[in-house]
Amino acid sequence: MWLPLPPDEIAGLPDGLRYLFWDGGDDGDQPFPGDPRDCVFYVVPYMKRRHVKIRPLPRLSGVRVVQTLTSGVDDVLPGLGAVGPGVRLCNARGVHESSTAELALTLTLSSLRGIPGFVRAQGEERWQGAFHPSLVDKNVLIVGYGAIGQAVEDRLVPFEVARVVRVARSARTTARGPVHPATDLPSLLPDADIVILTTPLTEATRGLVDAAFLAGMKDGALLVNVGRGPVVVTDALLGELEAGRLTAALDVTDPEPLPPGHPLWRAPGLLISPHVGGPTTAFRPRAERLVADQLRRFTRGEPLLNVVLTTGRTG
Repeated sequence: MWLPLPPDEIAGLPDGLRYLFWDGGDDGDQPFPGDPRDCVFYVVPYMKRRHVKIRPLPRLSGVRVVQTLTSGVDDVLPGLGAVGPGVRLCNARGVHESSTAELALTLTLSSLRGIPGFVRAQGEERWQGAFHPSLVDKNVLIVGYGAIGQAVEDRLVPFEVARVVRVARSARTTARGPVHPATDLPSLLPDADIVILTTPLTEATRGLVDAAFLAGMKDGALLVNVGRGPVVVTDALLGELEAGRLTAALDVTDPEPLPPGHPLWRAPGLLISPHVGGPTTAFRPRAERLVADQLRRFTRGEPLLNVVLTTGRTG
């Protein structure tokens, strides 16, 4: 079992298994902790570049489970072609929802209430009052109504928003109300004051927020992205920001990391955080509980949690 967290620091790991620590190292060139052919359960290092995460996969000939510590699995998918059939890929549902939703609210409130401007004014010792929008009475559209989207709505409700509209890949009904299919977006966008993106990156969502999507948003609306950078077409968003028609707050960008000199850094009406939705003090204990639970299930032959796909299967 290859773990990116020190095994002796994880409570509840089942006995009788051999645990090896491997987190890829700072540059991704950390030596493997043992013979990759012996690894049957690979927990993918967290907050590492794609090439680090998938580097062992071609050599893991006996692997049965690949467990990510992220909600999205797009970084790992390109490497799965190197493993055999029947390998289960699991994500970290239950680990990041609260922290990511917390940041979505932080970015939303900070953008609406002008916090970046206050910070700049403080640095210049300027007392500059202003009138800013409130979250109260706003119509909010959540695009990607999975676990994170639900957690975002949980945190929106106490702020007395006028309405929350939910969108997912397909329609369904929840205790809070209907979830619209993505095909309804053109009719829903014009009424939204705030659009919050929590969707994973898939072939269907890559470039979803393009020029047509943005043109459908009302003047002065706020776009918040805590999903994945490539869901938004960067050049299209830049055009709207530079025109002053929309504002935005991005925890994820395309490209990422955002290089020095990129025009997003200087775009008006934009707040950027460096992909920090998940890495908080909440991460480690929740990740440890998930890993321990999955390994107990694996050793007992019980169904694993959060299985995204099984290699070699279609449909």
